[in-house]
Amino acid sequence: MGVKARMTAIGRSVRTGGQWAARVTRRATHAQGAGRSGLGSLIEAGAINGAGDTLVAVALAGTIFFGLDVNQARSQVALYLLVTMAPFALIAPLIGPGLDRMRSARRVAIAGTFLARGLLCWGMAGAVSHGDQVTFLPAAFGTLVLSKAFGVLRSAITPRVLPDQITLVTANARLSFAGLITGAIAAPLGAGLAVLVGADWVLRVATLIFFLGAIVGMRLPGRVETPEVTVPADQEDQPPKERRPGRWRTLLRVGPVVSEAMQANAALRAFSGFLILYLAFLLREKRFDPVSPNVALGLLAAAAAIGGLVGTGLGAWMKARAPQLIVLGTLGFATVVTLAGAVLFGLWAALGVAFVAAFAQSLGKLSLDAVVQQEVGEEVRSSTFAVSESLHQLVWVLGGLAGLGMSIIADGRVALTVVAGGLGLSLVSLLSRSRRIRKRDLLAKKQRRPTGEESTAA
Repeated sequence: MGVKARMTAIGRSVRTGGQWAARVTRRATHAQGAGRSGLGSLIEAGAINGAGDTLVAVALAGTIFFGLDVNQARSQVALYLLVTMAPFALIAPLIGPGLDRMRSARRVAIAGTFLARGLLCWGMAGAVSHGDQVTFLPAAFGTLVLSKAFGVLRSAITPRVLPDQITLVTANARLSFAGLITGAIAAPLGAGLAVLVGADWVLRVATLIFFLGAIVGMRLPGRVETPEVTVPADQEDQPPKERRPGRWRTLLRVGPVVSEAMQANAALRAFSGFLILYLAFLLREKRFDPVSPNVALGLLAAAAAIGGLVGTGLGAWMKARAPQLIVLGTLGFATVVTLAGAVLFGLWAALGVAFVAAFAQSLGKLSLDAVVQQEVGEEVRSSTFAVSESLHQLVWVLGGLAGLGMSIIADGRVALTVVAGGLGLSLVSLLSRSRRIRKRDLLAKKQRRPTGEESTAA
């Protein structure tokens, strides 16, 4: 067989395999009515988002972590974390309310998050080629913010495309699972591309992926959008505050269930941020024979990826459970495993804790999303998710900064003991608060209940 015939045969095989994979993927994403409701298209957009975000993360890791010595990498990572943390106090009051006001143009908003990230990735690619940190860091921050904005939009519109056969927790799990799968595929491909041709080309590939996401976002069904509400004629003269409560006033009244879930997830996010950066620098500096530092870092990444997948799969399996109980149970499980890791510290204990951190963050986030989607009205749902994402980003960065500092002064046993203590205090605080709320509600019910004499008289 000649070279041309071989190339033709290879091309035909690749095309056939790609078509088969596309059919299998489409059947999986559109199962149980998800194709008719629009959930399948949203899952596909989430998968594209996961692949693009992973390529950006690979490019950043190659630029500010592996490309420098340990001390330089630590300072660069700290600077990047501070840059991403500083403006997040303003993101919640800007992005969330803005997305709430764009309920009738959500497809445009979703496509815009993809398109803008594609342009920023193209700019970052040029900045990497020329060593332009002034352009690189703000562009990296912009991609992070837009990624969070996509997550807010996706969570806010999920109930609108939910088929009757699927619960919210299951739908959230499918969305997360799709992003994790494409991210797991994109990570080694991006790493190999970075080694062969450089991180700038990884960012250029991410540009193309985000542009594809913009097309998929515009093809979402019209039901993801909410028509503008027409104010009745007899209410036109009323001031706005009488027609609708203030957005931030509504957010402050989300209720104890949502508040409790947010606080538990904040603890899990800080735990995840701490472990990722602490263990990354610890494994890079300390040798765990017979494994080299690079192999240990690869095992750490694999443990975190598998933990996220298992947490997402378990979230779908536990669909009949109360999501607020899942959050508290996950926090307790993470506390126990971290304490055991401190006692038995070594490479495998560190990998086990990294697995649990990713598992807990994934399962806790699925449960929190379900709680917000169930408890919060659509008119402020995007704002609530924006507050949640901002809070979790802030605590993740604070946890990461703590991990950077702890990697200098503390060994694994001390660090994990401190973290286990923090998780335990968070759990005790939440349980105590929940008990006080239950007692208060029970007392209020007793006070409202009529006495026997009053009931007889009535």
